[in-house]
Amino acid sequence: MHVRMQGRLRGGGAVTRQRMTSVDAEEFFDFQPCSSEGLPDPVSLLENLATSVIEILLGVRDVQQIARWVTEPTYDQLVQRALTARRARARLRDRSVPEFAIRSVRACHAADGVVEGAVVVRAAGRSRAVAIRLEGLDDHWRATALAVL
Repeated sequence: MHVRMQGRLRGGGAVTRQRMTSVDAEEFFDFQPCSSEGLPDPVSLLENLATSVIEILLGVRDVQQIARWVTEPTYDQLVQRALTARRARARLRDRSVPEFAIRSVRACHAADGVVEGAVVVRAAGRSRAVAIRLEGLDDHWRATALAVL
């Protein structure tokens, strides 16, 4: 796919047309990184995403509800994990949903526009950690990696 670009110089002269390759077009239209400076405090997003991920894995929330806060590869990974969890729950006779509580949230600013967080969740006598990497993309925090440990 080629996209034609044209423009005008100051003073009215025309610029010669340049061809944009499909790789250039993908980079141009893809998410654009941004600085942490204009973004909100990520702690509440880390807590909300961790809660949502646990609810998705428990089968009480749909993955689509957090699609705007995660990148496509992260979304696809979460869909696969949710399907695996659904199959495991289907084999169990007891289908009750355990209650859980957020115990702690930690955020580390790894670089400008990058936050790595860990959220400790306590459920059914067991603690788990949800590790989340947030990146500032298009003036929003988006999760680029998620792991439930």
